[in-house]
Amino acid sequence: MSNPQLSQGAYDKLKAEFDDLTTRGRIDVANKIEVAREEGDLKENAGYHAAKDEQGHMEGRIRQLEHLLENSEIVEASQIFTILYEGDSDDMAERYLIGNMEEVAENADVISSTSPLGAALEGAAEGDTVSYDAPNGSLTVTVLKVESV
Repeated sequence: MSNPQLSQGAYDKLKAEFDDLTTRGRIDVANKIEVAREEGDLKENAGYHAAKDEQGHMEGRIRQLEHLLENSEIVEASQIFTILYEGDSDDMAERYLIGNMEEVAENADVISSTSPLGAALEGAAEGDTVSYDAPNGSLTVTVLKVESV
């Protein structure tokens, strides 16, 4: 399996989130747990259980971010494809950024390069028609525009 690909901007955003969660985030949750412990019986203490749940979710996100940051490959430019499915009218065009789900693109959905559509669009140019196998059958799209971001 290949390493996840991230733009430099997405990498920097994830690194900032990781740094925040491993410092301020952990301190905030520890304080919440301590305050809830002072309220008494832990068995029936909803605040304590909520803080522990928050801690678990945060630690899971920290592990996810750590994995992405350690294993990702930084790519120079991502591409946004504007496509039109066969049989659709021009006003039904869709925009997709091929990349990691952590990427953000204005007015474009993010799809993986390993998804059927993402794999079909890899290397496609403006004006190309590509087909791919989807769960509901074979689909054909025309690439209307390719933008580097």
